[in-house]
Amino acid sequence: MRTLIADSLLGATMLRWDSETYHPIVILPEEPAVLDLTGSGNFDSEKYTWSIGKYDEVRTIYTSDLFSGGRTVHVGLDIGGPVGTPILSFFDGIVFASGYNPELGDYGHTIVTKHRIDGHDVWALYGHLDAKSTENWGAGNEIKAGQLIGRFGSKNENGGWPPHVHFQLSLIEPEGHDLPGVVHPDDRDWALSVFPDPRLVLGPLY
Repeated sequence: MRTLIADSLLGATMLRWDSETYHPIVILPEEPAVLDLTGSGNFDSEKYTWSIGKYDEVRTIYTSDLFSGGRTVHVGLDIGGPVGTPILSFFDGIVFASGYNPELGDYGHTIVTKHRIDGHDVWALYGHLDAKSTENWGAGNEIKAGQLIGRFGSKNENGGWPPHVHFQLSLIEPEGHDLPGVVHPDDRDWALSVFPDPRLVLGPLY
């Protein structure tokens, strides 16, 4: 299966991300704190109003049963802020799927969008949203860059996490409203090839 996916990605890996202009997904009013969630630094993201959680980071914070298989490598980018913070579309596209992941430690409410960039399909997942975010969208709905598509959810609806959005790009079509946002270290190389660095569209947040 992965061989077939790899073959289909040969063109997509040459995608010219800089051929387009992208919109911020969160308007940060001040410089965010860049968190270290590897176990060697700060864990308390809630002490900061605004924060960034890094891509391709091996984390020790995944302790719920959802991660019992040893998944530790984070393959999205997190932006933390107050509950209700607006989340904006990074680019023109359509809603691919939306839904709810109820397990402790999971995404809670998510929206997945689909875009066409440099002749290739690209999907984006926005996770840990509030419930109203998914009520307003259906598959196929058109979205524009900078359009409000959701808001940060609270702990009781976002999987039990401090309020933030998990943003993840994908070069492979998701299965519904979900993507593996944390992978096993053995799967790291594969995951980084199909889930590119979100800073390609969000800019140098850290």
